[in-house]
Amino acid sequence: MKRRDFVRLAGIAALTPGLARVLPGAHPVGGLFADRWPGYDNALVIDALAGPIQFNIPQERLPLGEAALSAVRRSGITALNLTVNDRPTAEADAYQTTRAKIVGWQAEVDAHPELLTLVTTTAELRGAKSKNQLGVILGFQDGVPFEDDLGRLDEFYGMGVRIIQLTYNVENKIGTGCLAPTDAGLTQLGREAVARMDDLGMLVDLSHCGPQTTLDGIAASTRPVSITHSGCRAVYDHPRSKDDATLKLLADRGGVVGIYLMPFLNASGPPSAAHVIEHIEHALDVCGEDHVGIGSDQGIAPLDVSGDFPTQFDAVSAQRSAAGIAAPREDTIPYVPDLNHPRRLETIADLMAGRGHGDRVIEKVLGANFVRLFGEVWR
Repeated sequence: MKRRDFVRLAGIAALTPGLARVLPGAHPVGGLFADRWPGYDNALVIDALAGPIQFNIPQERLPLGEAALSAVRRSGITALNLTVNDRPTAEADAYQTTRAKIVGWQAEVDAHPELLTLVTTTAELRGAKSKNQLGVILGFQDGVPFEDDLGRLDEFYGMGVRIIQLTYNVENKIGTGCLAPTDAGLTQLGREAVARMDDLGMLVDLSHCGPQTTLDGIAASTRPVSITHSGCRAVYDHPRSKDDATLKLLADRGGVVGIYLMPFLNASGPPSAAHVIEHIEHALDVCGEDHVGIGSDQGIAPLDVSGDFPTQFDAVSAQRSAAGIAAPREDTIPYVPDLNHPRRLETIADLMAGRGHGDRVIEKVLGANFVRLFGEVWR
């Protein structure tokens, strides 16, 4: 029996009262029962798309408050890929506003040197772990800030950017996003951008790219690439997730996929930890243990859905829908309720341990796979 089939059967058992065996020291999460995994505090823990504060809808703003700083201290996360690009508006230029966002985050790092540090190499990443700091990896989720001038890639590299997603949900001059009605793949400019990123040592990210642009990005790069935050279309068919053939090609070229903690994991209602585990285990089946990680697409600080949050959420959702950048299921609050805490990656490790995954596999999924990938790409 393939693991994916076992997962589905086991999931039914775990969610059915009386069929789940409660082990000593186990705790229930999302309908599953988890053993405590003892290796979390010693592991290199990488969240391949995250932030100290919430950056989905609605977004929180700088400066970092004490609640966010406290959550970072508690999280046990070694490093995260922080989105610092901006998108163009009628009033602003994406290049200039992106530069301003990078400067703003650098100021936060400078203001909290005991807790935050900019990471541009794997040596700096390991240094962050040894000093109990959160390593901040600057990343983009769109190529718009440099699509008019590839020389800006050198400038952004000098400012610390090490991960760039080529397109967001819609089309730009580099390629096509996953919500566009047709996907012609990477443009010539897109191929030139990938080549320049390879030369500089920037990691290519294909998370929000359309199907053909994703395949073209994997093929165009001379180095392994990433899908930092996505899911498995074979588990739940959603345009933000990737099909098995794409995931297999990514893995065959040495890349890593990060599974997100978003409502794109399931068909209806809030996603649960059980849905996250199902996607992780399917990705392990397809890609192998060396090519799967986590990119939560969450802030470390828990999402507070009380007060006027629902009103704010509905307003921003409507704006994104009007702009054509809202994916299906974005009308569901973008989080996993039973993983809405700073040590959510530890809970995922606990759940994996409870389902029989060994220490080596858990360590790889928690971060070792992304650390290996960074080491192969960054200069």
